[in-house]
Amino acid sequence: MSPIVILIRHGQALHNASTRKPCLTRPAQEYDIPDPALTELGQEQCRKLEQHLRQHLPLADKIERIITSPMLRTLETTTLGLDWLIKRGVPVEAAALWQENSDKPCDTGSPLSEMKPQFPHFDYSKVDPLWPSKTGPYAFTRTATVARGQSCLRDLQSRKEKVIAVVSHSGFLRCAISFCKYANADYRIFSFQDTEQGRDFELKEWKETEENGGGMGESEKGRADIEDTDFPEEQAEEVKQQLGGKADGEAAREVPEKK
Repeated sequence: MSPIVILIRHGQALHNASTRKPCLTRPAQEYDIPDPALTELGQEQCRKLEQHLRQHLPLADKIERIITSPMLRTLETTTLGLDWLIKRGVPVEAAALWQENSDKPCDTGSPLSEMKPQFPHFDYSKVDPLWPSKTGPYAFTRTATVARGQSCLRDLQSRKEKVIAVVSHSGFLRCAISFCKYANADYRIFSFQDTEQGRDFELKEWKETEENGGGMGESEKGRADIEDTDFPEEQAEEVKQQLGGKADGEAAREVPEKK
């Protein structure tokens, strides 16, 4: 039987909380901050998430494995938001497949040599040696991101655990995994759809989080459509080099939050 999946977005990070005033040619968000950490508000959001999960979501107590993007803000969110599970001994593995879409500094990870001393209880053994490169399956293209999303779902679907929590990023979750939006440190619950062999993997959101706008009730309701401007235009040769010419499906970058 396929596992139940709890998808969690990281708390607010420094690139989401710029003090600059937005203008027509310059966004308010600081995309040039390398692998940004959580803000104080982001840390508080994660503590609030943990409290909510422990007190209001019995399913969370049944989580048997945690998977997280190896980026700083997701590692911090996992540590703060799922602390009681980690202390209990629930295994936590870092997976490059769950990183954010774009190749901007804020969406490019740090070397594992920098992360391991800060988060020593995580399992990094399965992190792709390409990390933190934004090439191949991690390239900032629609084709590569969609294929990466399917790799994530294929991996989850094959797991033996009954309940798995994943900590990732809004752009990747929205566009390649679940097609809905996530507020900072909010979560949604999914089961796998029954699909014919050879078809793409699909998730079906539980009504509890779909109708509530996420488990915390802070996320936008409804399906998030993908826009053509979400990715750089792909060239045929680039697609061929990345994925053998296969170019099906769609994905997109993270949509900046409204301030």
